[in-house]
Amino acid sequence: MTSATLLLPATAQLAAAGLPPPLARALARADLQLLGGDSRQQLSRHFPQLLAADTLWPVAALTRQFDAGDAGDGRWLRADPAFVAADMQGVRMLAHGPALALDAGQVQQLIQAIAPVFAEQGMALSAPTPERWYLQLPAGLELPVFADIDNVLGDDLFDHLPGGDAGRLWRSLLSETQVLLHQHPCNRQRASQGLAMVNSLWFWGPGSLPAQVPSAFAQVRSPDPLLQAIAALAGQPEGQGQLVDLRHLRQPQVMIEQALLPLLGALERGELSRLNLDFADGHHYQLNRGQRWRLWRKPQTTLVR
Repeated sequence: MTSATLLLPATAQLAAAGLPPPLARALARADLQLLGGDSRQQLSRHFPQLLAADTLWPVAALTRQFDAGDAGDGRWLRADPAFVAADMQGVRMLAHGPALALDAGQVQQLIQAIAPVFAEQGMALSAPTPERWYLQLPAGLELPVFADIDNVLGDDLFDHLPGGDAGRLWRSLLSETQVLLHQHPCNRQRASQGLAMVNSLWFWGPGSLPAQVPSAFAQVRSPDPLLQAIAALAGQPEGQGQLVDLRHLRQPQVMIEQALLPLLGALERGELSRLNLDFADGHHYQLNRGQRWRLWRKPQTTLVR
């Protein structure tokens, strides 16, 4: 038998969902830990030696290895394409990466236009995928703290720009590339077609590829490129469990009917030894067959006790 661990969105996003009786009983009888934290710490719990919650994650190196297989011992930085727009409060990021639906031809045109700006600083810009662009950094370059792109989406860019002396170069590079991108014919064409322009970059996720990635999971299933990259790098697992990423699901009934209930059935039939439900806000339920004898616990009406 094996175990299954589900990565789930925060309970608040699912709190309004009615729980069917089998799930209501199982959750009431389960062991619950309140671990706290956020989505970053959620992933750190499962790869603690790689993604320590209090250190920088080498996102760029991990995904570069996954995308192109050439991360090696280089220092990498994501320089992802983004669409920003001005409003009364400043300049706000409205879309990035996959949401822009760039094709390979457009990517090459844009890369050719802005790559010389980085080459002057000893950096090589490339885009092995349309949604993830990379800078290979020279050795010894001092780096500022970069904000993760998902924390910037919807916010004013100026609240997240790298600060200090080390950030001055990156603020300048951002400004220069924004001008070039805004003026590029590819963006005029996209605007005429009602598509979001690629008028900015966002720098984030610096680091080098780790030597190894211990994993307790024999199988990892996820639509998240970062988690896919970690799983690909992990190699031979140390355990037999499965890690299934459902953080992208936002409809509670879909999650309940297509994931939670079928896996609960597998647990009851003895096909699973343990089922872990790990929510992004730190609610962690551990379910096993022995808990079915906790008959004194009343069924749960919501995900949060």
